[in-house]
Amino acid sequence: MTNSSLTAQEAVLQELRSALAAGTLTPGQQLIQEDLAEELGVSRVPIRESLKILEGEGHVTYHPNRGYFVTELSATDLSELYRIREILEAEALTRAVTEVSDADLKDIREILTKVNAAAAAGDIDELSRTNRQFHLSIIELSGMNRLCRLIRQLWDASDIYRTVYFREETNRERIFSEHEEIFRALEAHDAAALIRAQNQHREQAV
Repeated sequence: MTNSSLTAQEAVLQELRSALAAGTLTPGQQLIQEDLAEELGVSRVPIRESLKILEGEGHVTYHPNRGYFVTELSATDLSELYRIREILEAEALTRAVTEVSDADLKDIREILTKVNAAAAAGDIDELSRTNRQFHLSIIELSGMNRLCRLIRQLWDASDIYRTVYFREETNRERIFSEHEEIFRALEAHDAAALIRAQNQHREQAV
């Protein structure tokens, strides 16, 4: 860790979140505090504090007498999570089409260009980052801060599985047309088409 502007605990939390999103830490993997402390060059205190935060967010699970493990989600868990996203995102997208400006569309098109470049290059880390940025940028157009926060939490809970999804070349190829359909609906200020495109796109990843 080299970011001196962060506290040790903040830097550890950032590193662990990045590892979870990138799939370096996999579902069911045990997180041994001593090993993490040695790897990140810190004491066990910021490791323990960070794991407690991640536990509260649902990313890791604590088992008494065994320690922390990366949370595993069953197919049922994922389906429930995506269903909740469907309900909440429909509200955000309905508002987003009424708020989006030409400048917003330009910014989102630039993000989409980065998504496509990462997908074409097979850069999973960059694809995961820019894909998230693309979708949440649209959601945030709603201006509904509490709703956006809830949706981000749901995205956080499934980031690790999204990374696994992107490892398949056929899945990376599919997102080109799906994202373009989402963008065109937003550009047309068509809420029904935007929600439909987003739902179809989401269902592919379940």
